[in-house]
Amino acid sequence: MKDVQILMLSQMAPVVVDGIAKHFTLHKAWEHPDRDAFISSVASDIRGLAPGTHYRVNGAIFDMLPNLEIVSNMGVGYDTIDAKEAGRRGLIVTNTPDVLTDEVADLTVGLLLATVRQLPQVDRYLRAGEWLKKPYPLTATLRGRKVGILGLGRIGKAVAKRLEAFGLEIGYHGRSKQDVPYRYEASLVGLAGWCDVLVSVAPGGASTDGIVNAEVFKALGPDGIFVNVGRGSVVDEPALIEALKTKTILSAGLDVFVDEPRVPAELIAMDHVVLLPHVGSASVETRRAMGQLVVDNLVSWFSGKGPITPVSETPYTGSAFA
Repeated sequence: MKDVQILMLSQMAPVVVDGIAKHFTLHKAWEHPDRDAFISSVASDIRGLAPGTHYRVNGAIFDMLPNLEIVSNMGVGYDTIDAKEAGRRGLIVTNTPDVLTDEVADLTVGLLLATVRQLPQVDRYLRAGEWLKKPYPLTATLRGRKVGILGLGRIGKAVAKRLEAFGLEIGYHGRSKQDVPYRYEASLVGLAGWCDVLVSVAPGGASTDGIVNAEVFKALGPDGIFVNVGRGSVVDEPALIEALKTKTILSAGLDVFVDEPRVPAELIAMDHVVLLPHVGSASVETRRAMGQLVVDNLVSWFSGKGPITPVSETPYTGSAFA
């Protein structure tokens, strides 16, 4: 398959770069000062795209690559890719679900515990020598809380399963009711009013943009905790900052932000929130598995076997090109 040419827009992990280069002819756009000029020079030969991060893959990119067949995305989320437009053009988009489910679910529970019990703050307190002066103030507790999950997909279900082991009551909101043993709320505001921990695992995109807003935070209440491991775009960030400032909610644990990697200074200045740099799936083993799936989707497609994990907007219909 060395005659098949693949374009990579930004640098990715060695498992992806080396894996693609082993099977295909790989063009590394990030190595060229004038990226667009380089892409134009190879555009007609490109049949596969591994976009990496920080680039929007939309109609403009598709127009530049007239012979493109497949976009192999790294990550379960693919809101930076216009998958609907890809589907309209007969292109395939793949993502990397399942291999990161447990890792992100573990991190979510850890982030919730860290937020409720103020673990980063306690660590800083000890390191600063403050324990020598007096004990750390008492914190809130996870005991007896109701947890509402926004987005009960693979990761949401894995989070719910873990929190069940803590003896917590679980509810959820999504596009439709599912056959699960958890409380269903038809509206997000209704879910926030019922629970006192709201965990967002929802994907990004136009349908979820800013849906966690001031009304939701008001319903969550002054003892409420908000945790987000899905996409930053789901949150009205100014409304979240205001809710934290005015104690409309108690605290927040955030792994994702609207304009990553730029985090609002107001959030950074707050000592009652826990902030992580989008590390939900960031273990060596999980990222290696995700990267390998990026490669495997390309290999499977160009072997004529079809994509392994196509997204819903670009379902496979048995038309892979050998």
